[in-house]
Amino acid sequence: MDVTIPAARGGIPAYLALPSGGRPEPGVVLIHDVFGMTQDLRNQAEWLASEGFLAVAPDLFHGRKKMAGARAVRRDATAGRGGTFDDVEAVHDWLVHRDECTGSVGVVGFCMGGGLALVLALGRGFAASSDNYGPAPKGFYEESSLVGGCPIVASFGARDRTLRGAADRLAKALAAAGVAHDVKEYPDAGHGFLNDHEGANDPLPALFRVMGRFMRYGYHETSAEDARRRIVSFFDVHLRGDRAPAR
Repeated sequence: MDVTIPAARGGIPAYLALPSGGRPEPGVVLIHDVFGMTQDLRNQAEWLASEGFLAVAPDLFHGRKKMAGARAVRRDATAGRGGTFDDVEAVHDWLVHRDECTGSVGVVGFCMGGGLALVLALGRGFAASSDNYGPAPKGFYEESSLVGGCPIVASFGARDRTLRGAADRLAKALAAAGVAHDVKEYPDAGHGFLNDHEGANDPLPALFRVMGRFMRYGYHETSAEDARRRIVSFFDVHLRGDRAPAR
C-alpha cells in the first residue's frame, strides 16, 4: 500500500508491504537504485513481506527530479550526513513505532542504495544491512571504516565491470573489523542482477540501455534466487534471532 511518512523535508512517499500472520515482525527499509520508486522496488518489498518482514520502501528522490535526487543521495552518502540520512531516520523511526513491528529493523539497498545501506550499517539503528552491488564511498572497504557496524550480507556480480574486486575487499575488511558478514560474488551475474525492471515493466532511459551493456547490467534469475535466500537467512538470524517466521 502507498503511505506518506512525516519528515522534516516534507512527507516521504513510500510503499508498505505487510506480512501475513497477524503478529509483530521485524521491519526492513528498502533503499532504491538510481531509478527511484519503481514497480520493481514495490515487488522487492512484497517479496520481503512474503518472507515475514514488515517492509517499507521510501522514495528518497521525493520533491526532486531523478538526476538531482541521485546526486543528492550520493553526496550525502559520501559526507555521511544530509537530508538523505534525515529521511531514512524518519522512515526507520516510523517503522519501529508501528504495532506490526518488533522494533528490530534491517536495511536492504540496491546499486546506489546498496552503497547507502553499507554506510547505514554504522550507528544508524539498524540491526542488519544488505548491500547489493552498491558502490561504497571512497575508503569504505577498509577495516577502520567498518568497526562497530551491524552484521552485513552483501552480493556482487563477477561480470560487473564497475565493481571488480569489491566483494573480496569488503569481505576482508569486515573480517578484520570483526563484523558478522556473508559476502558472495556470483560468477554469471553482472550489475543489477537482483532488479528485474524489465519484468516489472519499468520504463528505463534509452541512455541507460546503452550504458547497461558496458556495466553488463541485468536481472539474473539463478543468482537472484540464491541472493534472496541468503538475505532472508541472514535477516532471520540477526533480526528475529532464528525465530521461525510467519510465512
